Amino acid sequence: MENERERRQFLKYFLSLMAFGAGSITSFGRHSGTNGRSPDSIGISSSQAQAEPATAPRVRKITIEEYFTTESLLDYLRSRIKAGALYDCLFDYGPDSMLLAGGGILSEERIKDMDDAGIDMQVLSALPWHEGLVDPLEGTAMAQRTNDEIHEIIKKYPKRYAGFAGLACHDPEAAAKELERAVKELGLKGAMLYSHIQGEYLDNKKFWPVFEKAEELDVPIYIHPKGMPLSGIGPYLDYGLWGASWGFAADAGLHAMRLISSGLFDRYPNLKIILGHGGEGLPFWLHRIGMGTTATTQGQAGGQTQGRGGGTTPSPAGTKIARSLCKNSPGQYVKKNFYVTTSGMFWEPALTFIRSVLGPDRLLFAVDYPAGSNSQGVKMVESLTISNEDKAKIFHLNAERLLKL
Repeated sequence: MENERERRQFLKYFLSLMAFGAGSITSFGRHSGTNGRSPDSIGISSSQAQAEPATAPRVRKITIEEYFTTESLLDYLRSRIKAGALYDCLFDYGPDSMLLAGGGILSEERIKDMDDAGIDMQVLSALPWHEGLVDPLEGTAMAQRTNDEIHEIIKKYPKRYAGFAGLACHDPEAAAKELERAVKELGLKGAMLYSHIQGEYLDNKKFWPVFEKAEELDVPIYIHPKGMPLSGIGPYLDYGLWGASWGFAADAGLHAMRLISSGLFDRYPNLKIILGHGGEGLPFWLHRIGMGTTATTQGQAGGQTQGRGGGTTPSPAGTKIARSLCKNSPGQYVKKNFYVTTSGMFWEPALTFIRSVLGPDRLLFAVDYPAGSNSQGVKMVESLTISNEDKAKIFHLNAERLLKL
């Protein structure tokens, strides 16, 4: 009977450890040194062994790619278009976008949805009406109005929302000034840019004042896909490949590689860029693009040389192909200057791989709400077979550190 009593006590103690996340029987024996002995034999009283199972402390959850607009911003945009302002933004990013359905317009329902999924805070980013207004003055005015509105939302719900600024980068100097205002006066945490600006990628040096200001302010720039520019989108249209299934990653991944290859991060070595959707493919291509400490030759099978020193190199057809201008291998910049998020990538093999190549300190939690499901995103990260410490980094610690939350 005594042995049976001890056996029951041990099982209760062991199950309480399991509830606390202590792991398997093997790890229990290895770390505790019990070797199967009863709780009493290792200094645990019977009353302790019979106590209620312990529960792991709740982990804070912050999501950082969550779009929105408001009725007042929509009304203003429509009024400007009605007054003659030219608006040109690809596909889903118009004033009648399908993205407005299902929670795209900010309401109290958003916080309820966050509560239901156990999400503590969203970092809001406005839909890019400011980028679609072709006139730089119109775009800048829209960006200022947008950032003021985000600021008011955060003032109302300071524990539930933070925000990224919207910028009209077709006037780069004005955009840099607006970023400074948004960070210093409005308390925003960086900027969300929807990839190219009227078809121009931001590796063009005329846009670099925005990156210079971001480095000076020590805030990140989040680059979100928009779809390929019209000059290159043709092959993506034939079978509906322009969007999230393929074209978005092609757009944002190309944009990131252009930034790297332009030498941007050699000029601004402390600049921080965030890519959503598992890094838009870049983590999976690290070996291909090169991870050495010096620039490497890429794509030689096609006669396209990417290396140091700039200039051009002839292709077999006799055309000129520009070389990369970056000093190191592209993969070095990915690992040093980039952060990636879980948005739209709720798949364990992908997230496990990304964590393995970039490390747990470079992976942040994001949902892409309301297009993505809060509850699905939470469950995916919770189910990862990684340490609770790494889950805490992904869920909130990395965002708190990067965004100074």
